Amino acid sequence: MAGLVVSGTQVSYIGQDCREIPEHLGRDCGHFAKRLDLSFNLLRLSTGGKARPCAGRRCEHQRLGRESLTKSLEGLSAFGSLEELILDNNLLGNDLVLPGLPRLHTLTLNKNQISDLECLLDHLAEVTPALEYLSLLGNVACPNELVSLEKDEEDYKRYRCFVLHKLPNLKFLDARKVTRQEREEALLRGSFMKVVKPKASSDRVTASPENHYTPLPAASRDLTNHRGTNRNCMCTEYFRRCPGEVSLCLLREKLGGQQVYPR
Repeated sequence: MAGLVVSGTQVSYIGQDCREIPEHLGRDCGHFAKRLDLSFNLLRLSTGGKARPCAGRRCEHQRLGRESLTKSLEGLSAFGSLEELILDNNLLGNDLVLPGLPRLHTLTLNKNQISDLECLLDHLAEVTPALEYLSLLGNVACPNELVSLEKDEEDYKRYRCFVLHKLPNLKFLDARKVTRQEREEALLRGSFMKVVKPKASSDRVTASPENHYTPLPAASRDLTNHRGTNRNCMCTEYFRRCPGEVSLCLLREKLGGQQVYPR
């Protein structure tokens, strides 16, 4: 088969622009392959072009997992003895679904389209329990200068801490060996290193007409409880009790300040 390279237990099918794993690849090589390289293809999981939402702390793989798996990575189910899987430079995103690969210890997903780190890590913890080496360089989920010049070394350190919190058995992450200090940091603070995404503008709650914002203290929001109202009430009460004196005041003002004597 054109493009297929087999060397012992290593199988490579690189740069073939395939959108799914060919069925014959698993049929012919799945029973003996321990290393599979599918780099530089067009593998992606199509679920209407959108990433699946997460439900709580876990991704919703159960709801759409089988549907997505049959469209792109179904062929991996034939590789039961797989220990290394290379999926660099594809189009895989947050809807990534892998079959159970209990022997897989190395997984590289460099330069794909993954942005939801926690969703991916929860899935890998479930389907790849023996994973020791993971590389996510070139994805939005991996904050470094390969993705954005706005990211710095501190962003990358927090990312490593969170990954090790989720996958404590990792020995290598990206291009670096995991240190004992990083393990201790992940154990103490890893759960706090998650980057919270800002909510979309459509999720913003608009103020209801009945609850307008006002800088006034709560005690002064009553329209009948402020100084201007009290003054008007006092004037009205004075006019009711002393109509004669109020009338004389108004007449004196009209006559230009002349003294007016009541009869």
